[in-house]
Amino acid sequence: MNTTLTEEKLDAQPARFGVVAWARWFWRTLTSMRTALILLFLFALASIPGSLWPQRGVSDARVAQYFDDSPQLAEWLDRFWLFDVFRAPWFAAIYLLLFLSLIGCVLPRSMTHLRELRKKPPAPPRNLVRLPQYASFDGDLTVEEVAARLRARRFRVTTGSGWVAAEKGYLRETGNLVFHIALLGLLLAVGVGTLYGYRGNVLVVEGEGFANTVAAYDRYMPGQQVSAESLEPFSFTLDDFQATYIAKGERRGQPLDFEARLKVADAPGAPERDYALKVNEPLDVNGTLTYLIDHGYAPTFKITDGKGQVAFDGPVPCLVAQPATFTSECVVKVPDAQPEQLGLLVAFLPTTVPMNGQWVSIFPGAANPTAQVYGAFAGDLGLKNGRPQSVYQLDPASLKKMRPLVMKADPLAVGKKLDLPNGAGSIEFTGVKEWIALQIAYDPGRTPALVAAALAVVGLVLSLTVRRRRVWVRIEDASGRGPEGAGEHDRKHVEVGGLTRTEGSDFSEEFAEIVSTLNPGVKDAR
Repeated sequence: MNTTLTEEKLDAQPARFGVVAWARWFWRTLTSMRTALILLFLFALASIPGSLWPQRGVSDARVAQYFDDSPQLAEWLDRFWLFDVFRAPWFAAIYLLLFLSLIGCVLPRSMTHLRELRKKPPAPPRNLVRLPQYASFDGDLTVEEVAARLRARRFRVTTGSGWVAAEKGYLRETGNLVFHIALLGLLLAVGVGTLYGYRGNVLVVEGEGFANTVAAYDRYMPGQQVSAESLEPFSFTLDDFQATYIAKGERRGQPLDFEARLKVADAPGAPERDYALKVNEPLDVNGTLTYLIDHGYAPTFKITDGKGQVAFDGPVPCLVAQPATFTSECVVKVPDAQPEQLGLLVAFLPTTVPMNGQWVSIFPGAANPTAQVYGAFAGDLGLKNGRPQSVYQLDPASLKKMRPLVMKADPLAVGKKLDLPNGAGSIEFTGVKEWIALQIAYDPGRTPALVAAALAVVGLVLSLTVRRRRVWVRIEDASGRGPEGAGEHDRKHVEVGGLTRTEGSDFSEEFAEIVSTLNPGVKDAR
């Protein structure tokens, strides 16, 4: 008696949900079609911040400007990797989960589809009249004739004693699987590109060159499997950059075209070739692509220090402050000046005119270029204190200790000079050059990704347009004595039934055509 009660209590205890059961539940949930669709939606949603905020490696200058304009907001955005979305841990987590989910969805369905392809169409049901599409007529058809006519309409056909079964539309599921396999291929191609590819940014001024080495990049982002020897050994020189703008009318100042004229050497010692680099026409050297992503002005200055020595002579790339007119802000650091180092803040005005007591630019092209010194300082620039500094601004801590020399002088035309007070030296505006910002990228997954995307489109079209349908034909003696074959020359009674296995599709028109093919005397079997 006690033993029986103990066994009943044990039987009444709930089953434990162990580690294996949890793992099985997690895998089934992850590989369900609903989860795959949710992850695909999240993947698309997670890509949106990459378009809303500037990204490192693509618009570094805009990222720096964002930190200057809204430092607190930028700090919080940076904590969530919103300036580097596609390298963020949360983006990688969605990517990997989607990859696993698609594998778990596609593989079982592919095996099931392969088995379906090897199966013959099933025999007809007992009562064809109950099917959504039905027609009957008397004729002299045989099973062989029906099978031949259905095969001519691209049906897969099997026959039996007095009946024919036909089916087509397998391309619908094939297209569905191709679409999902292509998505897997696309994700895999992106992963390969991330591991074995690299990208970097560099700023090049007219007359200067670039060699594809790690040290030459302003910002370099290699994949985990990339080494310095992996880089394609090409080089080029920027001969000239031309930006064309609309000169008149309501759209005055809007850009029309950008062209950078390069002399390219595909390998060390190789002959140079000319190439016109444009926004949508990247330079391609054995799969390494060079894109034109930005441009600006680099006015040239000659700076003489207090001892009469030339302490600086060359171009200064400037950041665009007003894109509509390309008014730019330039920072010139002269650490070699004697007896004191010099720091200069200069506004570059491409087309200068006076307006309301101030000098402004009214056009982005360099029609009347001037350089206006609005801040000149003498003292220690703080370049030796070990703290990194931006080349586009004077260090704020060092600037507080420097002695101001000039605050907002008159603009200098090309060839004009400004003498600094107290014998500190002079600055001469000697000319105008332009700079271009380039992104250089190698992505071995680019072509596979393109092929996968094309296959995904093809698969999606097939899955949306192809319908799965079945047709059965039963042939009996007109007198009802039995299946076809009881009397070779007797009149036969033919029943045709059909249905579609695709929800929401109309099979009536095609079914009527099939009946008309089997019995040409029937004009409309619907």
